[in-house]
Amino acid sequence: MTLSGKRILLIIGGGIAAYKALDLIRRLRERGVVVRVVMTAAAQEFVTTLSVGALSADHVFTDLFDRNDEHDVGHIRLSREADLVVVAPATADLMAKLANGHASDLASTVLIATDKPVLMAPAMNPKMWSHPATRRNRATLRKDGVAFVGPAKGEMAESNEAGEGRMAEPLEIVAAIEALLDISPKPLAGRKIIVTSGPTHE
Repeated sequence: MTLSGKRILLIIGGGIAAYKALDLIRRLRERGVVVRVVMTAAAQEFVTTLSVGALSADHVFTDLFDRNDEHDVGHIRLSREADLVVVAPATADLMAKLANGHASDLASTVLIATDKPVLMAPAMNPKMWSHPATRRNRATLRKDGVAFVGPAKGEMAESNEAGEGRMAEPLEIVAAIEALLDISPKPLAGRKIIVTSGPTHE
């Protein structure tokens, strides 16, 4: 099996790692994935809806109270039509909102409304990642069934900052998506296995 035909709802949070979401969309589309995108207001400070829409070949959703998108309760439709919801980058703010049940914008409302698996790719400053509040939120989310990929260790966008907090690379996120959707190749799938007993010696 492949990812072809799978539907991913990608939520892009507001962090410098948002630029990696562009490559993630491209990698998913190369594999035949249908990608729909929700962008937070902060995400739009880092990448444009124009570039995201061009790569996803679809409308980009940004506003909970958009008259066109919400005429049929669009946030519920978005949350239910996907096979998987991916949050990349998953900021400390988005993690906190979901862990504490807040639904103050389109992204957080979709996350609260979904009945599909959720995969988060955290990205933030190492101090933010190691903060007790973020740790508590991550533990809560994992207990609630949210899956995580990353973060990795390395240099940060800020000068002289390094540590754990870099968003996982797009191909790592793709691999995590494949694992969550259970599409990894199974060599014996579909084959009959016949077990026979050999001669016995007494």
